[in-house]
Amino acid sequence: MGRQVDELFTGDTQQQVIRLALAVGIGLLLGLERERRKGEGPARSFAGIRTFALAGLLGGVAAHLGTGGLVTLGAGVAVLAAVGYGLGDRSDPGITTEVALLLCFALGALAQESPVPAAAAAVAATAILAARTPIHRFATRVLTEEELEDALIFAAAAVVVLPLLPDRGYGPYGILNPFRLWLFVVLIMGVSGLGHVAVRALGPRFGLAVAGLLGGFVSATATVGAMGARARRARAYVEPAAAGAVLATVATVAQLAVVLAAVSPASLQAASLPVAIAGTVALGYGSVAAFWVARGADAPQIGGRAFRLTDALLLASLIAGVLLVAAAAEELFGSRGAILAAALAGFADAHAPAISAATLYAEGTIGAGDLRVAVAAAFSTNSLSKAILAWAAGTPSFAWRVWVGLLAVTAVFWAGVAIAR
Repeated sequence: MGRQVDELFTGDTQQQVIRLALAVGIGLLLGLERERRKGEGPARSFAGIRTFALAGLLGGVAAHLGTGGLVTLGAGVAVLAAVGYGLGDRSDPGITTEVALLLCFALGALAQESPVPAAAAAVAATAILAARTPIHRFATRVLTEEELEDALIFAAAAVVVLPLLPDRGYGPYGILNPFRLWLFVVLIMGVSGLGHVAVRALGPRFGLAVAGLLGGFVSATATVGAMGARARRARAYVEPAAAGAVLATVATVAQLAVVLAAVSPASLQAASLPVAIAGTVALGYGSVAAFWVARGADAPQIGGRAFRLTDALLLASLIAGVLLVAAAAEELFGSRGAILAAALAGFADAHAPAISAATLYAEGTIGAGDLRVAVAAAFSTNSLSKAILAWAAGTPSFAWRVWVGLLAVTAVFWAGVAIAR
C-alpha cells in the first residue's frame, strides 16, 4: 500500500499536485492583501482570502480541463466578480478587487504550465495592491502634468520607436546606425529623468551627484550631456550638475576594469596602475565637488520638465558628427596599429577598444606597454567627446568645471602609464 502511494505522487502526478498547490498559494497571497482591505459590515468587499484561494485553485483545475473548461470557468468567475461589484458598496467605484480576482484565476491556470512566471506575477500584483496609498499619492500629489507628459514621451521613444529602427549602418562609412543613435537619445532622456527624480528626492545638492554616478554606468557620455542640459536650464544647478558629470567618469573607469578582467585577468593586472589612479582621482574630484556644493546654501527646488527632447536630439546629432569625423580620420590615415585604432574608436566608446586591446594582449600580439597606451588613448578620446558635449550642452561655467575634472583624470591615467613602464 505504501509503495502504491509513493508511486502515485511521483513523476507527472507529483508535478500536478505541486502546481495546484502553487495556484492555491497565489490565491492566498493575493487574498491576504485583499482581506486587509476588505473592511467590515455591510460595506465590506465581497472577496477575501478564502475566495481568492478558491479562485486560484479553480484556475489551476480549469487549466487541466482543456480550453472549453478554462473558458467556461473563467467566464463564471467574471460573472461572479460583476455580481459582487453590483451588490457591493458603491461609495468607492473602483474595480480593483474584481480585477484582482480575475487575475488570481488566470495566474492559477498559468501556474500549471509556467509556474515561475505565474509566481513572479502574483508577487508583483500583490506589491501593487499593497502600495495603494503611496501610488495614489504619487500620481495625484507628487507627479506633475509636465512630468507625466515626459514619462509618456520617454516610454514612446524607448518602447515604440526604438524597436522599429534598423540596427545597421547607413551613410558615409556606414557609421550612422539609426538604432544606436536613437538609443543614445533614449539614454540622455533617461539619465536626465533620473537626475530630475534624484533632485526631487534628495535635493539639488546631492541628487545630481548621485544621478551622475548611477547614470555613468548606463552611459557616461549621455550623462555628461544630460547634466549639461540641466545646468543650462537652471544656473543654480551648474555646480551639482558638474559634480555629477565628473562622477560619471568613475563608472567609465570601473567598467574599464571589469571588461579588462572579463577578457583577460592578466590584461587588468598589466593596466591596473593607471586604471586605479584614474578611478581614484575621478572619485576624489567628483566627491570633493559634491561635498563643496553641499556646504553652501541649498539650491532651490526648480520645477519644470524632466528633460527636453530637442536637447537629446541635438546631442545625438553631435555624437553622430564626432563618429563621422573619427571614421573619416581612420579612412584617411589608415588604422596604424592597435593604438591608433583604439584612439579613434574611443570617440564613441572607451570599452570596445579596451576589449580589443585586451584580446590582442591575451593572444600575445601586443605587449603590456602597448596595452596600457591603447587603453589610455581610448580613454583620452572618449574624455574629449565628453568635453565637447559638456561645452555644447551646458554653460561655460559648467563646461570648465567638467573640463578640469576630465583633464585631471586623463592626465593621471597617462601618468600611471608612464610609471608602469
